[in-house]
Amino acid sequence: MLSRKLPLLINAQGIQWSQQRILAAASQIGILLISVIVFTNIIITLDERRLQADWATQRYSELQSVGTLIADKVSFQQFRTKMFATSELLNRYIEIPSNANQAQLQDHWDVIVDNIPELLGIALYDPQGQIKFATDDEFGHHALPPSLLGSSRNMGGNEIYTSPLEFSPINGKLEPYLYQLAWLENPDQTVRGYLVVYNSMSRMLKNIKPAYSSKQAPLMMLDTQGLLYSGALDSPTIPRLPETMGGSLKQTYPALWRKMAMSNFGQFHGDDATFVYLKVELTTQYETRREYYLLSYVKNDDIAAKFEQWRNILIGGATLLTLLACVVIYLTHAYRIVHRSRDFSIDLANRLFNTNSGYIIANDAGRVLTANPMAAKLLSLPIDELSDRSLQRVLHMNDDQFNLLSEQLMANKEWQGELDSDASKYTRLLVRLRLEFDMDNGQSYTLVTFEDVAELKHSQEEAKLNQLLNDNPMATVLTDAKGAVIKSNNAFNVLMQVEDSRKLKITELLNEEFKQQWPQIAQQLMIKGTWQGQIFSSNNRANDACMLATLKGHLDSSDDIEYIVCTFERAKSRVHANSLSNMAPNRSTVFSDCRDLERYFNNLNQAKKDFSSLMLLDIAAEGMLSHMSDMGLLESRQKEVEIQLLRELPNRYQMSRWQLGKLIIMLPDTDSDQAHYFAIDTLAKLKDNGLGDGICIGIAAYQNGQDLEQFLSNAEVALKRAMQIDEQNICQAFTRHMS
Repeated sequence: MLSRKLPLLINAQGIQWSQQRILAAASQIGILLISVIVFTNIIITLDERRLQADWATQRYSELQSVGTLIADKVSFQQFRTKMFATSELLNRYIEIPSNANQAQLQDHWDVIVDNIPELLGIALYDPQGQIKFATDDEFGHHALPPSLLGSSRNMGGNEIYTSPLEFSPINGKLEPYLYQLAWLENPDQTVRGYLVVYNSMSRMLKNIKPAYSSKQAPLMMLDTQGLLYSGALDSPTIPRLPETMGGSLKQTYPALWRKMAMSNFGQFHGDDATFVYLKVELTTQYETRREYYLLSYVKNDDIAAKFEQWRNILIGGATLLTLLACVVIYLTHAYRIVHRSRDFSIDLANRLFNTNSGYIIANDAGRVLTANPMAAKLLSLPIDELSDRSLQRVLHMNDDQFNLLSEQLMANKEWQGELDSDASKYTRLLVRLRLEFDMDNGQSYTLVTFEDVAELKHSQEEAKLNQLLNDNPMATVLTDAKGAVIKSNNAFNVLMQVEDSRKLKITELLNEEFKQQWPQIAQQLMIKGTWQGQIFSSNNRANDACMLATLKGHLDSSDDIEYIVCTFERAKSRVHANSLSNMAPNRSTVFSDCRDLERYFNNLNQAKKDFSSLMLLDIAAEGMLSHMSDMGLLESRQKEVEIQLLRELPNRYQMSRWQLGKLIIMLPDTDSDQAHYFAIDTLAKLKDNGLGDGICIGIAAYQNGQDLEQFLSNAEVALKRAMQIDEQNICQAFTRHMS
């Protein structure tokens, strides 16, 4: 099992539900739920439809029975009407139309009407179609159709005419009825009168099947035009059905009516109910047919209510199967994760065992069980010969040494030492032994680790030699590109009188001038790699304020300064005055505006001005301004030249900036020859400091009556000549005085 008392090396060794695994399980469970829901709904829907079909089949059989019974009832009513027409009382009244015979006939009819529920009344008409008397006043005022009277009629004799269904108000309610007419004829076929019998259709339906009048099994009767004649409910539960007698199904439910009009029988599944209809024929007579529709329905909710118990069973079974399937999916993924974790742990152990370090596993008897290829390589033995070899022989120990090792290993559960063997080319091996216990069977084993420490020993020796080499009287410090001290030797700390310089910057330990020159120094280190000069410490930290500094830059792969090695030496003692004149600038200002130089020139006395000279220096090396990104480089170079010139510039001379890359030096009381020698000396010193490349100098002498602009224009002419001559960088112009 993966569950151990010891902690896992990494979480991946345990049972980890990855995002992909969770998504896979969730998708499978989701598909399972969707499938179960869909199939359950399909089964429920199919079973409900089957129940509806069974109901429709049963109801259709009942409608057929009802239709047959209605047709039989109408036929029986025709027979009864014929019996009324041939009765003895009626014939006696027709032969002797006295009041007594009429009263006796009417009393007899009243008894018949009271005993037959569907019989509404009986009426007798004369040959002209005028009513003589009737059992009920509701039907005594109805006139007979002209097509049934006189010679225009098509029927007669023993035939009985059955009328279509009509409505008549009885007790405030419309009553659907039909009447049957019998012709009373003489032997010569002349009409003696007409007998009309009125029958109620709704009472007839109630007598045939009372169950149809209940709400569970309603029965409706419609004609071929969709008019409702029976079955109207006071509060219909199905919408779009006619609510009153005489209502039109054709208008309220067109879809159902189209289905009924296209066939004589069938089913219709609506949104709210399932309908079953059947066309029945009440009677067939000359040139007319009496056809009507019998319609019944059951609500879908009633079907669903009847199927509710089975639906609950299906839903419960589907839920149980879904839960079981979800458990199976979970166990399947968990089983795969456990096996994958075991495989990963085995693979991890194999990869950790077969690394660049040598490993040997030995049993509690001190015999080698297995070894990896690196151990065989470090011991210079074939890996097959290491198996079942004694650990004492592998470590090249005698009995006393190995017994001592075993005692320490049992006491401390680990041992460490170095193995120096001439049999292997890896002469320095670090050996570690660790005693481990198998929690399953209680056995112990020893894990032996070999590491080649020859390179480590060599590095330690090199580090010791570097430490001895760095421990010298010359102050040395290692900084980064910004001047932050990384490491320094003891001589530097003593020189700068600091205990720990690693939190300081080299620019803070030296004077302010060196701090200002640091960007130019860094620029020169990037270009030439080295910089050398005399500097001063801040606040006289060093015993001798003047020091000779040598800086060497080390660049990284992108040609940026990564490290700077700085060495400091004390400068030789000089006379203080000479020291100041040689190391400190005689004039510390550089005019940044030509107007300052013009004021300086105008304030010179005429004697110094008459014998003055003007030097114009161009410090822009060839190709330096080939790109706009070189502007910063040129500004840095100009500052370096300015600093160098200020160190060597005599007190009576004045320097000013003219343009970017061009400097002006005013030399009062100096003729052109002296100015030329000064230019040669200045250019040589700039070259010694690595700043003389590409510098050209133009020299002009003062002419009587000139202003500074004319003076500068002549020097510019000399500078152009110097730039055109490749062999010489110094040129003079207008140095002769005009007579």
